This record gives sequence, structure tokens and C-alpha cells, in this order.
Amino acid sequence: MTKKPQIKAIIFDVGGVLFLPKNPTIIKKRGHCTLGVHQQISNKLKISLDQWFDLIDSIYADSIEGRATEKKALSVISRNIKTNPGKLKKIILRAYLNNFTQNKKLYSLAFKLKKLGYKIAILSDQWPVSQEALMPKKLYKNFDQVIVSCNVGMRKPNPKIYRLLLKKLKLPAKNTVFIDNQTWNIKPAKKLGMKTILFKDNKQCFRELKKLGIKKV
Repeated sequence: MTKKPQIKAIIFDVGGVLFLPKNPTIIKKRGHCTLGVHQQISNKLKISLDQWFDLIDSIYADSIEGRATEKKALSVISRNIKTNPGKLKKIILRAYLNNFTQNKKLYSLAFKLKKLGYKIAILSDQWPVSQEALMPKKLYKNFDQVIVSCNVGMRKPNPKIYRLLLKKLKLPAKNTVFIDNQTWNIKPAKKLGMKTILFKDNKQCFRELKKLGIKKV
């Protein structure tokens, strides 16, 4: 009987995993955990949600992949809606903080596993403003590796960002578990040989970690 590869590292997404939307039912409207954020921003700016998405368009994507700095992204968006960048940033930060809450149970589990000898890591797509809101350094400084899209110039589901993290962890894919809430982010990880968990809620996540042989979940 072939022995299962030993899991040595658990990799977590942030938005939708370590930070959860306060109103999960809103995701069903468009299938994304940041919908409440964008809805609050558009309401504050007194424009429709579709108008907001049109206004941020490519600069938002560029910012997530590090092709546009925070200053550049805020400058472009604020010019489009005729406001100043400082005011816009406050509105956006407030929207993230109002719509997300830390998943304390999963966060606590991560550090419980670290004490047991597992490596713990972050692989997250963020633009600089969401990173500031959802990834304060005090919460993530003790993870073994933290890879954020806007800092490395690529994003999920590009296989290169998964390979970068594996290289930094100094582990083969078969010895890792990747937890994410989006199927399109799970697929490349699985192709690389990582074990994967499509996150739905803590109970389901803990159950699947147990199935993978993670100790004391």
C-alpha cells in the first residue's frame, strides 16, 4: 500500500478564508466575497455598482498584480469620480473593515498547527488598500511565508505564484495543503500536486484537514 505524502505546510488565502465577509449571503449575488465592499463604496460615492466597476476597470486589476502602485491606482480612480485620493482611500478602507471580520477560529488553528511543527503560509491576491485593511503586519508577521500578489507582480491562478511560494517554503507540492474559497484558484494548485481544500466554512475545512492527516484539528 502506497504511503500518503506527509503534510508539512498549510497555506491559507486571506479574503474569504482568514477574513470572512460579515454578510455571507451577499456573495450569492455575484459569487465574490468583496461584493459587499464594492457595494458600500458605490453607495458612499452615490453611483451604481456597475458604474463603480466600470470606473476602476483595468487599474484595479493592474494594482492587484503590482503593475500600478497604490498612489497611481487611487489617482486614476479619484480622477474618474472627481474626488481626491485621500478621501477615496478612507472610503475604501472603511468599506473593507466594515464588511470583513477576522476568522479567529481558523487563525487560531493556524498557530496551533505551527506549534505542532507545521509551516504556515499565506497566498493572497490583494491590491495595496485591501492589503492594508485585511493584512496588518501584526497578524501575519509570524507566518513562515507571506506571498501577496501586489508585492510579487503576479496573482492567482497563475501557476508561477504557487511555485514561488513552494520555493520559499523549500517544500515539494505534495507536502503542502492549500486552502482557498475560489475553484479557479484551487485548480492550478491541484495540478502542481498540492493537496487542496475549497473553503466553505470552518467546520467543513477542519473536517477536510483531518482527512488529510493533520494532527489535532
